[in-house]
Amino acid sequence: MSDLPFGFSNRDDDESGKRRDEANGPGGNDPFGFGAAGAGGFDPSQLGQMLTQLGQMISGMGQATGPGGAQSGPVNYDVAKRLARQQLGATVAPIAAKTTSAVADAAHLAELWLDGATTLPAGASKTVAWTANDWIEETLPTWKRLCDPVAEQISGMWTAQLPEEAKQFAGPMVGMLGQMGGLAFGSQLGQALGQLAKEVLTSTDIGLPLGPAGTAALLPTAISAFSEGLEQPESEIMVFLAAREAAHQRLFGHVPWLRQQVLGAVEGYARGIKMDFSALEEAAQNIDPMSLSDPSKLEELLSQGTFEPQTTPEQKQALERLETLLALIEGWVDVVVTDAVGERLPGAGALSETLRRRRASGGPAEQTFATLVGLELRPRKVREASALWRRLTTDAGIERRDGVWAHPDLLPDSSDLDSPAGFIDSVIGGGTGAFDDPLAQLAETEARERDEAERGKSDPDTDPNTGADRP
Repeated sequence: MSDLPFGFSNRDDDESGKRRDEANGPGGNDPFGFGAAGAGGFDPSQLGQMLTQLGQMISGMGQATGPGGAQSGPVNYDVAKRLARQQLGATVAPIAAKTTSAVADAAHLAELWLDGATTLPAGASKTVAWTANDWIEETLPTWKRLCDPVAEQISGMWTAQLPEEAKQFAGPMVGMLGQMGGLAFGSQLGQALGQLAKEVLTSTDIGLPLGPAGTAALLPTAISAFSEGLEQPESEIMVFLAAREAAHQRLFGHVPWLRQQVLGAVEGYARGIKMDFSALEEAAQNIDPMSLSDPSKLEELLSQGTFEPQTTPEQKQALERLETLLALIEGWVDVVVTDAVGERLPGAGALSETLRRRRASGGPAEQTFATLVGLELRPRKVREASALWRRLTTDAGIERRDGVWAHPDLLPDSSDLDSPAGFIDSVIGGGTGAFDDPLAQLAETEARERDEAERGKSDPDTDPNTGADRP
């Protein structure tokens, strides 16, 4: 599996600028090589031959991948699902009844212990045991949200880079190339998800709420493999992971803005990616348009670092905010789970450190996410976030600590993680509002946002986002 997200490369901007200058020579603005047609610059008959050949290629690939192989859209998810399952082998053993019962018991025990460590009530309406196939099926809707923005950016480059003279003739070809891109992206997504499905332990294992809302899920087969070589009994490891999953579910279930903010931040980062097509232009100079009947040529164009993302200052700021939010989530979960199970499971501290190192080392989950979305999902300040939540618990109490989640503006920022004293003083001194009843504070925030939305709908002269009169 390539570590490059949808064919992204990590080459330096200086190198890409040099390529761009060289590519802008004769024919350099002609990414598909149409300038080779002669003085006229564009030969419609040549395009017709290309359309015929591309149609044959797509038809052949559709037959090879089975039903749904020619599905339209930025990513062919039928192909992705099929390839992911193929990586898991011909058969995936179902979860035994006794294992399902063990997962349910572990979750029930974890929820009881968590009740004393946080004011947030249980957030999962059910706890299930998933196979790797179940994980693929249940998390695919969320992966669509995360992957479509990147794929759409790349798919849109076909029309953006065609010569103006060719665009009026290119409608059918653009559709065909879009299908080819959907197949290529679906293939890469399938390989990545197939690998990740073998590794994840719970539905929130990579820090994102990938599964359906209100559903806590553990993957017993992966947990058994993870437990090998560890000194703790597998039953205790199961309870520990169930507690982490339940803590995530409490946070995502009862902080109404959190799920959307996390997923929306990833989506926004992906949509902001700017593509450098200089490599595409350079590659196209050496490809005869008629040779596109060879699928390997287009595959080379799509998957070997042809598209180079350009990170903008706005994206860097968005990335810092996202990393900080993920660190705050993981740090809060660490503190709450430690308080809930620490004295009951003697090996909990060692397990926490094992999971922390697993995340920090950029393992399969980290690499897979970078491959799919073009983003390193690594909360770099988890230890600092854990230390902040621990001090806040000690100095301000559980209720005020959990009350910080009432609104995103109340959360600490990256600088607070480096120097938490001022933030903690503001909470103790009441600077963040009334935290005596954090659940009431959450309910009040939801009610206020609903009222503002309703006023915006009923009064066309009011801005629904601010509540102020429109200019």
